[in-house]
Amino acid sequence: MRVKKRYLYLIETEWRMVLLALNSLRSKLIAQGRYTDAVNEIIMKIAG
Repeated sequence: MRVKKRYLYLIETEWRMVLLALNSLRSKLIAQGRYTDAVNEIIMKIAG
């Protein structure tokens, strides 16, 4: 079964807020010693 892709259209301010929130989540996971693979993938998709 194929997963349907979803697209999210953001203005620049919203885009920055999403990246800041994901980076904050990534930092918390690192501090807890947990894996950040999923967050890293999402950051790369948004930033790339």
